[in-house]
Amino acid sequence: MKRQVLDPYSIGMGDRFAHQAKAQLQACILASHHGVAIVPVWNKSNREHTIIGSDPTATRAAADAAVKALHWDKPYFCDADHITLQTVDRFLTPCDFYTIDVADEIGKPASAADTEDFAKRHADLLGTVSLKGVDETFEVTQDLLRNTASKFLSAVKKAGEVYRKIAQAKGADNFIPEVSMDETDSAQTPVELLIILAAIADEQIPIQTIAPKFSGRFNKGVDYVGNVEQFEREIALDFAAIAYAIEHFRLPVNLKPSIHSGSDKFSIYPAIHATMKRFNAGVHLKTAGTTWLEELIGLAEADGDGLALAKEVYAEAYGHREELCAPYASVIDIDPAKLPSPVEVNGWTSLQYTMALRHNPSESQYNSSFRQLLHVGFKVAAKMGTRYLDLLESNEAVVARNVTENLYKRHIAPVFLGQQSS
Repeated sequence: MKRQVLDPYSIGMGDRFAHQAKAQLQACILASHHGVAIVPVWNKSNREHTIIGSDPTATRAAADAAVKALHWDKPYFCDADHITLQTVDRFLTPCDFYTIDVADEIGKPASAADTEDFAKRHADLLGTVSLKGVDETFEVTQDLLRNTASKFLSAVKKAGEVYRKIAQAKGADNFIPEVSMDETDSAQTPVELLIILAAIADEQIPIQTIAPKFSGRFNKGVDYVGNVEQFEREIALDFAAIAYAIEHFRLPVNLKPSIHSGSDKFSIYPAIHATMKRFNAGVHLKTAGTTWLEELIGLAEADGDGLALAKEVYAEAYGHREELCAPYASVIDIDPAKLPSPVEVNGWTSLQYTMALRHNPSESQYNSSFRQLLHVGFKVAAKMGTRYLDLLESNEAVVARNVTENLYKRHIAPVFLGQQSS
Protein backbone atom coordinates (compact mmCIF):
# COMPACT_ATOMS: atom_id res chain seq x y z
CA MET A 1 0.00 0.00 0.00
CA LYS A 2 1.37 3.42 -0.92
CA ARG A 3 1.73 6.16 1.69
CA GLN A 4 -1.46 8.01 2.56
CA VAL A 5 -1.12 11.63 1.45
CA LEU A 6 -3.59 14.40 2.19
CA ASP A 7 -4.27 16.66 -0.81
CA PRO A 8 -4.03 20.46 -0.46
CA TYR A 9 -7.74 21.09 0.12
CA SER A 10 -9.60 19.03 2.71
CA ILE A 11 -12.56 19.50 4.99
CA GLY A 12 -13.28 17.82 8.31
CA MET A 13 -16.98 17.18 8.78
CA GLY A 14 -18.83 16.24 11.94
CA ASP A 15 -21.78 13.85 11.69
CA ARG A 16 -23.07 13.28 15.20
CA PHE A 17 -25.58 10.56 14.33
CA ALA A 18 -23.86 9.05 11.26
CA HIS A 19 -26.86 9.72 9.02
CA GLN A 20 -25.62 12.59 6.79
CA ALA A 21 -22.49 11.23 5.14
CA LYS A 22 -24.11 11.15 1.69
CA ALA A 23 -25.40 14.71 2.04
CA GLN A 24 -21.96 15.88 3.20
CA LEU A 25 -20.16 14.07 0.41
CA GLN A 26 -22.55 15.66 -2.06
CA ALA A 27 -21.11 19.05 -1.05
CA CYS A 28 -17.64 17.85 -2.08
CA ILE A 29 -19.08 16.58 -5.36
CA LEU A 30 -20.58 20.03 -6.01
CA ALA A 31 -17.11 21.53 -5.47
CA SER A 32 -15.64 19.09 -7.99
CA HIS A 33 -18.18 20.33 -10.55
CA HIS A 34 -16.53 23.75 -10.11
CA GLY A 35 -13.06 22.32 -10.68
CA VAL A 36 -11.99 22.19 -7.02
CA ALA A 37 -11.01 18.90 -5.39
CA ILE A 38 -11.93 18.71 -1.71
CA VAL A 39 -10.95 15.66 0.34
CA PRO A 40 -13.75 14.74 2.78
CA VAL A 41 -12.65 13.79 6.29
CA TRP A 42 -15.33 12.60 8.67
CA ASN A 43 -14.34 13.57 12.21
CA LYS A 44 -15.80 12.59 15.56
CA SER A 45 -14.15 12.85 18.96
CA ASN A 46 -14.11 10.36 21.77
CA ARG A 47 -16.12 12.84 23.84
CA GLU A 48 -18.87 12.92 21.22
CA HIS A 49 -18.91 9.14 20.92
CA THR A 50 -19.16 8.88 24.70
CA ILE A 51 -22.03 11.38 24.95
CA ILE A 52 -24.01 9.72 22.18
CA GLY A 53 -23.08 6.15 23.02
CA SER A 54 -21.74 5.50 19.52
CA ASP A 55 -18.61 3.79 18.27
CA PRO A 56 -15.98 4.89 15.72
CA THR A 57 -16.86 1.91 13.56
CA ALA A 58 -20.25 3.54 12.85
CA THR A 59 -18.53 6.66 11.48
CA ARG A 60 -16.41 4.51 9.21
CA ALA A 61 -19.39 2.46 8.05
CA ALA A 62 -21.40 5.58 7.22
CA ALA A 63 -18.49 7.11 5.27
CA ASP A 64 -17.85 3.89 3.33
CA ALA A 65 -21.54 3.54 2.50
CA ALA A 66 -21.75 7.14 1.24
CA VAL A 67 -18.66 6.74 -0.91
CA LYS A 68 -20.08 3.57 -2.44
CA ALA A 69 -23.55 5.03 -3.01
CA LEU A 70 -22.27 8.20 -4.68
CA HIS A 71 -19.45 6.45 -6.61
CA TRP A 72 -16.77 8.65 -5.03
CA ASP A 73 -13.43 7.46 -6.46
CA LYS A 74 -11.18 9.99 -4.75
CA PRO A 75 -9.48 9.87 -1.32
CA TYR A 76 -11.48 10.19 1.90
CA PHE A 77 -10.65 9.67 5.55
CA CYS A 78 -12.10 9.10 9.01
CA ASP A 79 -10.53 11.23 11.74
CA ALA A 80 -10.06 10.20 15.36
CA ASP A 81 -10.63 13.77 16.48
CA HIS A 82 -8.70 15.18 19.46
CA ILE A 83 -7.27 11.82 20.38
CA THR A 84 -4.96 11.13 23.33
CA LEU A 85 -2.90 8.19 24.50
CA GLN A 86 -5.73 7.21 26.84
CA THR A 87 -8.48 7.23 24.20
CA VAL A 88 -6.81 6.16 20.96
CA ASP A 89 -7.32 2.38 21.20
CA ARG A 90 -10.93 2.23 19.98
CA PHE A 91 -10.00 4.32 16.93
CA LEU A 92 -7.07 2.21 15.74
CA THR A 93 -9.01 -0.07 13.40
CA PRO A 94 -11.67 2.22 11.85
CA CYS A 95 -9.70 5.47 11.43
CA ASP A 96 -6.94 6.57 9.07
CA PHE A 97 -6.58 10.22 10.18
CA TYR A 98 -5.55 11.09 13.74
CA THR A 99 -5.79 14.52 15.33
CA ILE A 100 -3.34 14.10 18.20
CA ASP A 101 -4.33 16.54 20.93
CA VAL A 102 -1.58 17.50 23.38
CA ALA A 103 -2.94 20.83 24.59
CA ASP A 104 -3.06 19.62 28.19
CA GLU A 105 0.71 19.03 28.10
CA ILE A 106 1.59 22.55 26.95
CA GLY A 107 3.37 24.46 29.69
CA LYS A 108 4.57 21.40 31.60
CA PRO A 109 8.29 22.17 31.85
CA ALA A 110 10.60 19.86 29.94
CA SER A 111 13.68 18.56 31.70
CA ALA A 112 16.74 20.76 31.72
CA ALA A 113 18.64 18.11 29.74
CA ASP A 114 15.96 17.88 27.02
CA THR A 115 15.76 21.65 26.79
CA GLU A 116 19.52 22.03 26.49
CA ASP A 117 19.78 19.28 23.88
CA PHE A 118 17.09 20.95 21.80
CA ALA A 119 18.75 24.36 22.06
CA LYS A 120 22.05 22.93 20.87
CA ARG A 121 20.46 20.98 18.05
CA HIS A 122 18.63 24.06 16.76
CA ALA A 123 21.18 26.79 17.34
CA ASP A 124 20.61 27.77 13.71
CA LEU A 125 17.35 29.39 14.86
CA LEU A 126 19.26 31.94 16.93
CA GLY A 127 19.47 35.49 15.66
CA THR A 128 17.19 37.06 13.07
CA VAL A 129 14.68 34.71 11.49
CA SER A 130 13.12 35.77 8.19
CA LEU A 131 10.07 34.02 6.81
CA LYS A 132 9.28 34.10 3.10
CA GLY A 133 6.05 35.81 2.18
CA VAL A 134 5.83 38.13 5.19
CA ASP A 135 7.57 41.40 5.92
CA GLU A 136 8.21 40.78 9.61
CA THR A 137 11.42 39.34 11.05
CA PHE A 138 11.91 37.76 14.46
CA GLU A 139 14.78 37.82 16.91
CA VAL A 140 15.47 34.54 18.66
CA THR A 141 17.71 34.73 21.72
CA GLN A 142 19.13 31.85 23.76
CA ASP A 143 16.64 32.55 26.53
CA LEU A 144 13.70 32.65 24.12
CA LEU A 145 14.79 29.42 22.47
CA ARG A 146 15.22 27.59 25.78
CA ASN A 147 12.08 28.97 27.44
CA THR A 148 9.91 28.16 24.44
CA ALA A 149 11.39 24.69 24.11
CA SER A 150 10.76 24.04 27.78
CA LYS A 151 7.13 25.10 27.34
CA PHE A 152 6.35 22.83 24.38
CA LEU A 153 8.76 19.86 24.41
CA SER A 154 6.70 17.77 26.83
CA ALA A 155 3.63 18.22 24.65
CA VAL A 156 5.50 17.22 21.51
CA LYS A 157 7.01 14.18 23.21
CA LYS A 158 3.52 13.08 24.23
CA ALA A 159 2.43 13.50 20.61
CA GLY A 160 5.33 11.26 19.65
CA GLU A 161 4.10 8.56 22.03
CA VAL A 162 0.62 8.67 20.52
CA TYR A 163 1.97 8.70 16.98
CA ARG A 164 4.19 5.67 17.57
CA LYS A 165 1.34 3.73 19.13
CA ILE A 166 -0.80 4.37 16.04
CA ALA A 167 2.09 3.59 13.69
CA GLN A 168 2.79 0.31 15.45
CA ALA A 169 -0.82 -0.74 15.03
CA LYS A 170 -1.44 0.51 11.48
CA GLY A 171 1.93 1.01 9.83
CA ALA A 172 3.50 4.44 9.49
CA ASP A 173 2.33 4.99 5.90
CA ASN A 174 -1.31 4.07 6.45
CA PHE A 175 -2.70 7.16 8.17
CA ILE A 176 -2.61 10.96 8.25
CA PRO A 177 -1.09 12.41 11.44
CA GLU A 178 -2.11 15.84 12.72
CA VAL A 179 -0.92 17.55 15.89
CA SER A 180 -3.39 19.87 17.58
CA MET A 181 -2.28 22.81 19.69
CA ASP A 182 -5.49 24.82 19.40
CA GLU A 183 -7.31 23.99 22.63
CA THR A 184 -5.06 26.10 24.82
CA ASP A 185 -5.22 29.58 26.32
CA SER A 186 -3.16 31.72 23.96
CA ALA A 187 -2.19 31.82 20.29
CA GLN A 188 1.27 30.60 19.41
CA THR A 189 3.72 33.15 18.04
CA PRO A 190 5.54 32.38 14.77
CA VAL A 191 8.71 31.61 16.74
CA GLU A 192 6.78 29.25 19.00
CA LEU A 193 5.32 27.50 15.97
CA LEU A 194 8.78 27.13 14.43
CA ILE A 195 10.10 25.59 17.64
CA ILE A 196 7.07 23.28 17.89
CA LEU A 197 7.62 22.13 14.30
CA ALA A 198 11.33 21.60 14.91
CA ALA A 199 10.49 19.46 17.94
CA ILE A 200 7.92 17.49 15.92
CA ALA A 201 10.59 16.81 13.29
CA ASP A 202 12.96 15.68 16.05
CA GLU A 203 10.28 13.26 17.25
CA GLN A 204 10.05 11.96 13.66
CA ILE A 205 6.32 12.57 13.44
CA PRO A 206 5.57 13.04 9.71
CA ILE A 207 2.66 15.39 10.33
CA GLN A 208 0.63 16.48 7.35
CA THR A 209 -1.43 19.05 9.23
CA ILE A 210 -0.94 21.12 12.37
CA ALA A 211 -3.68 22.96 14.22
CA PRO A 212 -2.33 26.12 15.84
CA LYS A 213 -4.22 28.36 18.21
CA PHE A 214 -5.41 31.71 16.89
CA SER A 215 -6.44 34.78 18.83
CA GLY A 216 -10.14 35.60 19.09
CA ARG A 217 -13.06 33.38 20.02
CA PHE A 218 -13.88 30.24 18.02
CA ASN A 219 -17.20 29.40 19.61
CA LYS A 220 -19.15 26.38 18.45
CA GLY A 221 -21.41 26.94 15.48
CA VAL A 222 -21.34 30.75 15.41
CA ASP A 223 -19.17 33.39 13.80
CA TYR A 224 -15.65 34.38 14.80
CA VAL A 225 -15.38 36.96 17.55
CA GLY A 226 -12.20 38.98 17.22
CA ASN A 227 -10.09 41.16 14.97
CA VAL A 228 -10.24 39.74 11.44
CA GLU A 229 -7.15 41.67 10.35
CA GLN A 230 -5.21 40.19 13.27
CA PHE A 231 -6.41 36.71 12.33
CA GLU A 232 -5.27 37.25 8.74
CA ARG A 233 -1.84 38.34 9.98
CA GLU A 234 -1.60 35.28 12.23
CA ILE A 235 -2.59 32.77 9.57
CA ALA A 236 -0.16 34.33 7.08
CA LEU A 237 2.64 33.95 9.63
CA ASP A 238 1.59 30.35 10.23
CA PHE A 239 1.74 29.58 6.50
CA ALA A 240 5.17 31.19 6.37
CA ALA A 241 6.42 29.28 9.41
CA ILE A 242 5.17 26.01 7.96
CA ALA A 243 6.97 26.71 4.67
CA TYR A 244 10.18 27.41 6.63
CA ALA A 245 9.78 24.17 8.59
CA ILE A 246 9.27 22.12 5.43
CA GLU A 247 12.48 23.52 4.01
CA HIS A 248 14.65 23.45 7.12
CA PHE A 249 13.29 20.59 9.23
CA ARG A 250 12.44 18.13 6.43
CA LEU A 251 8.81 17.82 7.35
CA PRO A 252 6.41 16.52 4.65
CA VAL A 253 6.09 18.87 1.69
CA ASN A 254 2.29 18.77 1.90
CA LEU A 255 2.20 19.95 5.54
CA LYS A 256 -0.53 22.55 5.94
CA PRO A 257 -2.46 24.34 8.69
CA SER A 258 -5.59 22.81 10.12
CA ILE A 259 -8.16 25.36 11.21
CA HIS A 260 -10.37 24.01 13.97
CA SER A 261 -13.11 26.49 13.30
CA GLY A 262 -15.97 25.12 15.35
CA SER A 263 -17.84 25.84 12.09
CA ASP A 264 -19.41 28.94 10.66
CA LYS A 265 -16.55 31.42 11.01
CA PHE A 266 -17.92 33.32 8.05
CA SER A 267 -16.07 36.58 8.71
CA ILE A 268 -12.62 34.95 8.45
CA TYR A 269 -13.31 32.69 5.48
CA PRO A 270 -12.29 35.35 2.93
CA ALA A 271 -9.01 35.81 4.82
CA ILE A 272 -8.34 32.07 4.75
CA HIS A 273 -9.00 31.92 1.01
CA ALA A 274 -6.85 34.97 0.25
CA THR A 275 -3.95 33.68 2.34
CA MET A 276 -4.06 30.24 0.71
CA LYS A 277 -3.85 31.89 -2.69
CA ARG A 278 -1.08 34.20 -1.53
CA PHE A 279 1.08 31.29 -0.37
CA ASN A 280 -0.12 28.82 -3.03
CA ALA A 281 -0.85 26.39 -0.23
CA GLY A 282 -3.65 24.25 1.10
CA VAL A 283 -5.63 24.12 4.30
CA HIS A 284 -7.64 21.61 6.31
CA LEU A 285 -10.86 23.25 7.48
CA LYS A 286 -12.44 21.37 10.35
CA THR A 287 -16.11 21.99 10.97
CA ALA A 288 -17.99 20.74 14.00
CA GLY A 289 -21.62 20.04 14.80
CA THR A 290 -23.49 22.24 12.38
CA THR A 291 -24.64 19.16 10.51
CA TRP A 292 -26.60 18.21 13.61
CA LEU A 293 -28.17 21.67 13.60
CA GLU A 294 -29.06 21.28 9.93
CA GLU A 295 -30.83 18.06 10.89
CA LEU A 296 -32.93 20.03 13.36
CA ILE A 297 -33.59 22.73 10.77
CA GLY A 298 -34.68 20.08 8.27
CA LEU A 299 -37.00 18.45 10.79
CA ALA A 300 -38.50 21.83 11.68
CA GLU A 301 -38.99 22.62 7.99
CA ALA A 302 -40.78 19.31 7.57
CA ASP A 303 -43.36 20.53 10.10
CA GLY A 304 -45.67 18.03 11.81
CA ASP A 305 -43.83 15.42 13.87
CA GLY A 306 -40.47 16.85 12.83
CA LEU A 307 -41.22 20.31 14.15
CA ALA A 308 -42.72 18.84 17.32
CA LEU A 309 -39.55 16.87 17.99
CA ALA A 310 -37.34 19.91 17.30
CA LYS A 311 -39.34 21.84 19.89
CA GLU A 312 -39.03 18.97 22.34
CA VAL A 313 -35.26 18.89 21.88
CA TYR A 314 -35.09 22.58 22.74
CA ALA A 315 -37.30 22.19 25.82
CA GLU A 316 -35.10 19.39 27.16
CA ALA A 317 -31.90 21.29 26.34
CA TYR A 318 -33.27 24.38 28.07
CA GLY A 319 -34.10 22.35 31.17
CA HIS A 320 -30.64 20.75 31.30
CA ARG A 321 -28.57 23.60 29.95
CA GLU A 322 -25.98 23.67 32.76
CA GLU A 323 -25.21 19.97 32.30
CA LEU A 324 -25.07 20.23 28.52
CA CYS A 325 -22.96 23.38 28.44
CA ALA A 326 -20.36 22.30 31.01
CA PRO A 327 -18.13 20.25 28.63
CA TYR A 328 -18.13 23.12 26.11
CA ALA A 329 -17.89 26.06 28.51
CA SER A 330 -14.72 27.44 26.90
CA VAL A 331 -16.17 27.48 23.38
CA ILE A 332 -19.70 28.82 23.84
CA ASP A 333 -21.11 32.20 24.90
CA ILE A 334 -24.78 31.86 25.75
CA ASP A 335 -26.76 34.75 27.19
CA PRO A 336 -29.49 33.13 29.32
CA ALA A 337 -31.60 36.27 29.00
CA LYS A 338 -31.78 35.73 25.25
CA LEU A 339 -33.01 32.15 25.47
CA PRO A 340 -36.73 31.94 24.72
CA SER A 341 -38.78 29.86 27.10
CA PRO A 342 -39.89 26.40 25.97
CA VAL A 343 -43.48 27.64 26.23
CA GLU A 344 -42.72 30.42 23.75
CA VAL A 345 -40.89 28.07 21.37
CA ASN A 346 -43.74 25.60 21.56
CA GLY A 347 -45.96 28.23 19.93
CA TRP A 348 -43.54 28.90 17.07
CA THR A 349 -44.25 28.06 13.46
CA SER A 350 -41.79 26.07 11.39
CA LEU A 351 -40.46 29.32 9.90
CA GLN A 352 -39.94 30.95 13.30
CA TYR A 353 -37.94 27.98 14.55
CA THR A 354 -35.72 27.78 11.47
CA MET A 355 -35.12 31.54 11.36
CA ALA A 356 -33.98 31.51 14.98
CA LEU A 357 -31.69 28.52 14.43
CA ARG A 358 -30.26 28.91 10.93
CA HIS A 359 -26.99 30.84 11.00
CA ASN A 360 -27.98 33.91 9.02
CA PRO A 361 -26.71 36.93 11.00
CA SER A 362 -28.64 39.33 8.75
CA GLU A 363 -31.93 37.71 9.75
CA SER A 364 -33.51 39.70 12.58
CA GLN A 365 -34.96 36.56 14.19
CA TYR A 366 -31.60 34.74 14.30
CA ASN A 367 -30.68 33.91 17.91
CA SER A 368 -27.06 32.88 18.55
CA SER A 369 -27.78 31.82 22.14
CA PHE A 370 -30.63 29.58 20.96
CA ARG A 371 -28.31 28.14 18.31
CA GLN A 372 -25.42 27.50 20.68
CA LEU A 373 -27.62 25.76 23.25
CA LEU A 374 -29.00 23.44 20.59
CA HIS A 375 -25.47 22.93 19.26
CA VAL A 376 -24.42 21.33 22.55
CA GLY A 377 -27.83 19.71 23.00
CA PHE A 378 -27.24 16.71 20.75
CA LYS A 379 -27.22 14.52 23.86
CA VAL A 380 -30.97 15.13 24.10
CA ALA A 381 -31.54 13.67 20.64
CA ALA A 382 -29.19 10.80 21.44
CA LYS A 383 -31.39 9.83 24.38
CA MET A 384 -34.41 9.76 22.06
CA GLY A 385 -32.76 6.92 20.18
CA THR A 386 -34.69 5.47 17.28
CA ARG A 387 -37.46 8.04 17.60
CA TYR A 388 -35.04 10.74 16.47
CA LEU A 389 -33.28 8.58 13.90
CA ASP A 390 -36.56 7.36 12.40
CA LEU A 391 -37.65 10.96 11.81
CA LEU A 392 -34.31 11.74 10.15
CA GLU A 393 -34.86 8.84 7.78
CA SER A 394 -38.49 9.62 7.01
CA ASN A 395 -37.56 13.24 6.28
CA GLU A 396 -34.27 12.46 4.55
CA ALA A 397 -34.83 14.66 1.51
CA VAL A 398 -35.41 17.94 3.36
CA VAL A 399 -32.73 17.21 5.95
CA ALA A 400 -30.13 16.26 3.33
CA ARG A 401 -30.86 19.38 1.29
CA ASN A 402 -30.12 21.57 4.30
CA VAL A 403 -26.95 19.63 5.16
CA THR A 404 -25.55 19.85 1.63
CA GLU A 405 -26.43 23.51 1.10
CA ASN A 406 -24.96 24.51 4.44
CA LEU A 407 -21.68 22.70 3.91
CA TYR A 408 -21.22 23.76 0.30
CA LYS A 409 -22.56 27.32 0.23
CA ARG A 410 -21.47 28.49 3.67
CA HIS A 411 -18.16 26.64 4.09
CA ILE A 412 -16.64 25.10 0.98
CA ALA A 413 -17.53 27.87 -1.48
CA PRO A 414 -16.12 30.82 0.51
CA VAL A 415 -12.97 29.05 1.76
CA PHE A 416 -11.95 27.01 -1.27
CA LEU A 417 -13.65 28.74 -4.19
CA GLY A 418 -13.53 32.31 -2.92
CA GLN A 419 -17.29 32.76 -3.25
CA GLN A 420 -19.22 34.78 -0.71
CA SER A 421 -21.25 32.64 1.66
CA SER A 422 -25.01 32.84 1.51
